[in-house]
Amino acid sequence: MGELVALTVSDGVATIRIDRPPMNAIDLQVMEELHAAAREAGDREDVGAVVLWGGDRVFAAGADVKMLAGMSQDDVRTMIASMQEAYDAVEAIPKVVVAAVNGFALGGGCELALCADFRFAAEDARLGQPEILLGVIPGAGGTQRLPRLVGPSRAKDLVYTGRQVDAEEAHRIGLVDEVLSAGDVYAGALEAASSYAKSPRQALAAAKAAVDGGLRVGLAEGLLLERDLFAGLFGSPDQEEGMRAFFEKRRPTFGERTAGE
Repeated sequence: MGELVALTVSDGVATIRIDRPPMNAIDLQVMEELHAAAREAGDREDVGAVVLWGGDRVFAAGADVKMLAGMSQDDVRTMIASMQEAYDAVEAIPKVVVAAVNGFALGGGCELALCADFRFAAEDARLGQPEILLGVIPGAGGTQRLPRLVGPSRAKDLVYTGRQVDAEEAHRIGLVDEVLSAGDVYAGALEAASSYAKSPRQALAAAKAAVDGGLRVGLAEGLLLERDLFAGLFGSPDQEEGMRAFFEKRRPTFGERTAGE
């Protein structure tokens, strides 16, 4: 769909692919096209899950430093707002999103991977938030999403030192969910996404909204959110098919029903 970010759909799974050689550095055009791709993936009825990918060499090496170096404070404020909005759109896709990480996912690239529900990484992948080594801090979610994922102390270690972690350590601290050989990362992410695409989409969207929304508020507010989302599913095709299948002692056919709508 875009010059630097493509969206393709096959068998209910959309791939959002960043393609800005050599390192998929994220500039204003990438942000704009990523934002548009996320919105489209969320809106399309033929998309049940999403894979976020940068190709088989590099996921994304971060924001374009050449772009940043000449910016004033006002310029940077506008730019980082656009970047956060694009990443928020990825995180808000009401479908399961799997990031397939080959090569580097650094700075803005790591922050983009954090927007996915799950991260599959190649054995030789490297992840990190090296902004401190440039005299700045992460600005697209690294100080917020990372501690929510791996805990404050581990996040502070990565942010304060700017060090990169390999796939093994990333898996150990919970930064990535699966480690695969480099040639299997995208296929593995597709397989996982495909299984979610065949699942009850309305219920999955509600589950995602409950978990992500609950992390932003206190327990009492989170429980109210969960209650409302739970009740809102009653009368939906997902709920009706799931409970009908339960009483009929058969497997529900969420994917087949959704594909035929």
